[in-house]
Amino acid sequence: MNEVTMTALGQIGAFAVIAFSAVGSALGTGAGCAAAIGAWKKCYAQNKPAPFLLIGLAGAPFSQTIYGIVAMFLMFPSFAEKGAGYWPFYLAIGVLAGLAIGYSAWMQGKAAAGACSAFVDTEKGFANYLIALGVIETVAIFVLVFLIVIMAKLPDAKSLEKAKASIDKAATTLVQPASAKAAVK
Repeated sequence: MNEVTMTALGQIGAFAVIAFSAVGSALGTGAGCAAAIGAWKKCYAQNKPAPFLLIGLAGAPFSQTIYGIVAMFLMFPSFAEKGAGYWPFYLAIGVLAGLAIGYSAWMQGKAAAGACSAFVDTEKGFANYLIALGVIETVAIFVLVFLIVIMAKLPDAKSLEKAKASIDKAATTLVQPASAKAAVK
């Protein structure tokens, strides 16, 4: 595989993290906003004031898109520094981190939908609902932190070449025939 292809595949990982995060945010905010609209309609039908606070609940999943953007912007320079040979890692971590962050946003939106309905019915518990959404958000934050830490721990291409040369030298020494070993002495 040539270097241009390896570079493109590695960069796809950086694009994947934002793409999957954004898809999850769209699904999550869609669910949350649909519930908020339904709850506001219920308020209007009962001649009650429609609480604007619902937008805070419904919009919570949007933050996962921001985490995806941060991850993407961190992945590009890291990949450039490490080299094209790391493309499988960057592709895999971009896709997997993006899926995890996106799924967190989606589930957060589903929970936000329930929170919108509950808040309109009771006019109580807003802080509790935000805390519950924060618990779900923590999954996305942990994924972002893991991505940052794992990228920082990767050795650079020069270190890998040194390690490979050492392994090759050790392997050559181990597999030499007995006559070659005797000649070395």
